Amino acid sequence: MAARSAITIDEFEQLPAALAENSELIDGELVDVSGNTPIHNAIRDFLVELLRPRVADQKLGKIISEQEFDFDGNAHGPDLALIGASKMGLIDPRKRVQRFVPDFAIEIVSPNDRFEQLMSKATRYRRCGTKEVWIISPDTRDAFVQSDKRRAFLGENDLLETDLIPGFSIRLGDLLDRAL
Repeated sequence: MAARSAITIDEFEQLPAALAENSELIDGELVDVSGNTPIHNAIRDFLVELLRPRVADQKLGKIISEQEFDFDGNAHGPDLALIGASKMGLIDPRKRVQRFVPDFAIEIVSPNDRFEQLMSKATRYRRCGTKEVWIISPDTRDAFVQSDKRRAFLGENDLLETDLIPGFSIRLGDLLDRAL
């Protein structure tokens, strides 16, 4: 049996939509990331509703969900991302994978996610230039926040806030309760 070779971002870009959908490219391998539950989707959509108008009003860039970006040859699609105003000109509407990283990324834990994978993903995002990453767990009602200013686990009574979106803040428990 021949050894399977790793694929590149450009090869991933050329895959048929049916093959690439619900997949990320990690270290040259396609990895299934399907399995979003209604709770996961509700949290993502509620965050989009909260953040999109604030970002637009302050001309901070664009909030987008499920968009894939090139993280050092790996294609990841954060559940939600902020593309800062300075990067808006980099968006290529013809590309599945944007060849830059977002300024801010949020991942919402799904049932098939493992802690190690999500922490590795957050570390990769930051190493590649994403300024802040949140990982939100609806099951444990906790969040992990990683930025230059802090690296912390938050409980449901703690505030989710970021300097990247001035004036935005929500108690984690309120976010989870209101999203459902």
